[in-house]
Amino acid sequence: MSTSVLRSDPHLPPATRVPSAMQGLAAITSRRLFFGHLHARHGTAFTVHLPVFGRAVVISDASLARELFTAGDKVINIQPNLGRILGAGSIFSLEGREHRARRKLLTPPLHGKRMKTYEQIVEEEVQAETSTWPVETEFASMEPMMRITLNVILRAVFGAVGEDLENLRRIIPPMVTVGSRAATVPNLPRVLRAVDPNHRYERMRAEGKALLGDLITRSRNDPRLEERDDILALMLRSRYDDGASMGDDEIGDELMTMLAAGHETTGTTLAWAFERLRRHPEVLGRLVAEVDEGGTEYRHATILETQRSRPVIDFAARYVVADQLELGEWRIPRGYNVMVSIALLHDDSREFTDPERFDPTRFLGTAPSPAWLPFGGGTRRCIGAAFATMEMDVALRTILSDFELLPTDARAERWFSRGVAYAPARGGRIAVRRRR
Repeated sequence: MSTSVLRSDPHLPPATRVPSAMQGLAAITSRRLFFGHLHARHGTAFTVHLPVFGRAVVISDASLARELFTAGDKVINIQPNLGRILGAGSIFSLEGREHRARRKLLTPPLHGKRMKTYEQIVEEEVQAETSTWPVETEFASMEPMMRITLNVILRAVFGAVGEDLENLRRIIPPMVTVGSRAATVPNLPRVLRAVDPNHRYERMRAEGKALLGDLITRSRNDPRLEERDDILALMLRSRYDDGASMGDDEIGDELMTMLAAGHETTGTTLAWAFERLRRHPEVLGRLVAEVDEGGTEYRHATILETQRSRPVIDFAARYVVADQLELGEWRIPRGYNVMVSIALLHDDSREFTDPERFDPTRFLGTAPSPAWLPFGGGTRRCIGAAFATMEMDVALRTILSDFELLPTDARAERWFSRGVAYAPARGGRIAVRRRR
């Protein structure tokens, strides 16, 4: 048999012998533990059969991840992707030229000089939220962090407050909780509809879309639209290169994406940061000293290290549409998803020395390596990465300026799966004193 014929045959990484039903249960319960077990048994590439995502290859090698993210039109976004949850008009649903055009359209409001305006919003929301914090009484930080990041994105998107925004504040948090679970659970039979998160999410999303539709219509008819600088106004005024504009349904899906996906991960990462800092007083002390001196470098490194050691999203993935995708020694056929395990990659001692140690200094004076992937990679890297980083930076600076974060000798909080995202199981508990 010729070499060319041999090369045309699929060559998949080792597959677990665990029955697919048990794989599904393990993946829904905790992908992180399940993938960690298979990594220990099979190495940096293995094959699984998962609910929702079907047959998939999981990789945790930086060079293979780079090959995947640069595979061009041989792959598309994971199937099914978050577009199933966030809508057909969401950037998650788009591919090829449409995806590139939408990214180009949405990038300006989330980058550049507008960040200064957003920084002020973050600081105001942090101070409003923390004004009622109890002193020297332990409480979970994740809910207040999620409220801060939701309020920030609401103000940045709509630029105002009112009854409509109060309604969004009411419906978005439970919708995100249910949607995060629905994204990893297949549609259940009709007889199980009462416990099906997909069914519950659809009802919640319909209410959210109706509310957003009303806001979009009123904004289109706003005589001051040209003067507004909120993200909704910018989207309504934006044009593609051919002069076309986004339709109301597309804008609604993108707004839903920003509201649902744009605050949960940031708020959860902040909760993880507090969980880590309380258990590393030497890091906390250096961070506070830098805040008092007006510096930023060590705080930025601390954010990077939090994202490395406690990634909220544990995988990024692509779907093979070419007849075959070559990744290193493997040849993966059409119809497979390829998942980069961010959690395993961030724990790889070949990429990060002593990965179990929480050590922001590993990021001082150097850019993160290609193995650092909390925002994903390639052309689908999170479009809101700069906005999220700014939020975390300003929130940490403001809180550490106003409060003394009290250390603890409690055990580290375990990882808790919310479906798509991983959070500290006890909500990133903190205790504080006001600084004089």
